[in-house]
Amino acid sequence: MATAGDPPGLARRLGVGDAVLIGLGSMVGAGVFAVWSPAARAAGSGLLAGLVIAAVVAYCNAASSAQLAAVYPVSGGTYVYGRERLGEWWGFAAGWCFVIGKTASCAAMALTFATYVTSIGWLQRVLALVAVVALAAVNYRGVTRTARLTRILVTCTLAVLALVLVLLFTTGSQQQHVSTATSPYGVLQSAGLLFFAFAGYARIATMGEEVRDPARTIPRAVTIALAVAIGIYLLVALALLRHGDPASTAAPLAAAVDGAGAAWAVPAVQVGAALASLGALLALIAGVGRTTLAMARNRDLPSWLAAVHPRYQVPHHAELALAGVVGVLVLSTDLRGVIGFSSFGVLLYYAIANASAFTQPAEQRRWPRAVNALGLTGCVVLAVTLPWTSAVVAAALLAAALLVRRVRKGRAGFARS
Repeated sequence: MATAGDPPGLARRLGVGDAVLIGLGSMVGAGVFAVWSPAARAAGSGLLAGLVIAAVVAYCNAASSAQLAAVYPVSGGTYVYGRERLGEWWGFAAGWCFVIGKTASCAAMALTFATYVTSIGWLQRVLALVAVVALAAVNYRGVTRTARLTRILVTCTLAVLALVLVLLFTTGSQQQHVSTATSPYGVLQSAGLLFFAFAGYARIATMGEEVRDPARTIPRAVTIALAVAIGIYLLVALALLRHGDPASTAAPLAAAVDGAGAAWAVPAVQVGAALASLGALLALIAGVGRTTLAMARNRDLPSWLAAVHPRYQVPHHAELALAGVVGVLVLSTDLRGVIGFSSFGVLLYYAIANASAFTQPAEQRRWPRAVNALGLTGCVVLAVTLPWTSAVVAAALLAAALLVRRVRKGRAGFARS
């Protein structure tokens, strides 16, 4: 029961449909237009195998997240679960991995949107900044507006994907050369890269404080959103492989449609990619803002970030700070190749989620412990098979954050003594 001294909470306004759409907006928008080329280069002819592995690991992670979120329905996702089940250091590591990985993903999605709108370099950065500011403003006005705009963007994206799939499956396959070189390591690396496209279901769990009846809503929403996303990705992969080699172009969907003799539909694909990127950016801002709020409440980040707007009931300071950081990134850095970096951070995040779910007692369990163990193993394996530069940079940032936290804790303990 809340007391007068408790910090204000967020409003529970989201139902199952809204939560599903926020998860779909994150998953479908994040990867379906961008992830195939690097994954195909890694996997060769094993692209479908990589997709299946990524889907299995994502399912295990989703099950663990849903099981935990039903018991701990507050903002923060695995940051909270790790603190509750494993200890505050594990929670901090999860939260930090999520924040740095998804902050980079915010910039990547903003730049992806701008890339599909114009080919002029300086204008891309301006448009990316405008997108960040505009969608941060939507989030600032309340989570119901976030869900409403997400619904519109997801609907447009799915309509474009439906058009693409109809065109690619109703025209004759193109007998082009597809790379056949593959290896178990390449398939696993492609799975790690493809995992980037599945990670959006975390947004549902991180927004647990704003979901109505979370014990029922979160598990249902996570399962539905992931199942729909897996179906979409499988159809897209089959269609792309039917019409050539996804590794040969940075925009395989547009290239496949053009190669299928439907050049008139290429602009529609470009519009769909832009809208999908906006949908992913919108959901990312919401999710990172909530995790930042949770970390600030526990003083793992500056307490100023824990403020909740008295009228709109959103973590407005966290979202403003995030928009500022992402704005600097889109103006100064090209992050379109950040998929490996983001995937490494998110895989570590979910490894901690699976370990946390494994410790839950029988009365809190919805899936057997084997699911948690498989998810944990899968996350670790995929993380270590990602491009080494991505893994090293992400690991170094995590180590630095842990060191800073240790120093701060030591100073606080010395001051108390």
